[in-house]
Amino acid sequence: MSAWLRDEILNLTQATHELKRDTGIEAKPTEATAVGGGSISRAYRVPSNKGPLFVKLNNAAGVAMFEAEADGLEALQNGGALAVPEVYSVGSVAETAYLFLEWLDLGTKSAAAESALGRGLARQHRISSDQFGWRRDNTIGSTHQPNEPHDNWITFLRNRRLGFQLKLAVDNGLPRAEQEAGAALLDDLERFFAGEEPVPSLLHGDLWSGNWGSTTSDVPYVFDPAVYYGDREADLAMTRLFGGFTPAFYDAYMNEWPLQSGWGTRVDLYNLYHLLNHFNLFGSNYLPQISAVLARLAKH
Repeated sequence: MSAWLRDEILNLTQATHELKRDTGIEAKPTEATAVGGGSISRAYRVPSNKGPLFVKLNNAAGVAMFEAEADGLEALQNGGALAVPEVYSVGSVAETAYLFLEWLDLGTKSAAAESALGRGLARQHRISSDQFGWRRDNTIGSTHQPNEPHDNWITFLRNRRLGFQLKLAVDNGLPRAEQEAGAALLDDLERFFAGEEPVPSLLHGDLWSGNWGSTTSDVPYVFDPAVYYGDREADLAMTRLFGGFTPAFYDAYMNEWPLQSGWGTRVDLYNLYHLLNHFNLFGSNYLPQISAVLARLAKH
């Protein structure tokens, strides 16, 4: 057994001790199986007396990220519109942060599941607040996501979303042409909202096809959220960024709560946030898409 594997079993063992103390659930860390969990954290399927669990591990500094994720999942669960994995325990022990969640047996994403997702998302978006933002900051991927509330959506979008990512991108080598185009866009955001006044909707915040799944009985679950109150179009826009959603999803959403006719003109605007984040996380491969989006937005 390698030293790394011994250390990881020790990490899991310490985390499962905390889980038992907090919940009474007895897990079996020596029977854990590594599973796909993204590029940010290590993920495992761990047997327990409550059935299999899904656990994420990170270094101790990652506990704030896990706590924010747990908070977002609980907010979505309390909304009652879409199913999410149950949160069992979150915290840190020694040098390891952990998050224990319900294990989901996911199957094929059927048209029925996509329709249910569309209806549920529309119902979730009807959950509102008196301000845009969230009660705490969280992360988008591993990037800090500031959520200080604000009454005005355009100001929030400028300062807490696009402007924040543009500053990071400048530090990460964004070329001058894109810097200037981004600055011009921030100065002129109002023109994208002529006659529109978005209301604060409870958003998943990171709704791409990898962050939802379906049970074999066609019940859609969402996970890995970056929750905040924002324009509901932002969630819908991201579903179009990387693809993977069929007309069944969009038709069901529109039947439940139709969007304004001009929503398509803001898809690029909202997806620029995620493209900049990918540039900041993964590098210059995303620069051509950023350049193309900025060019289209300048012509709007």
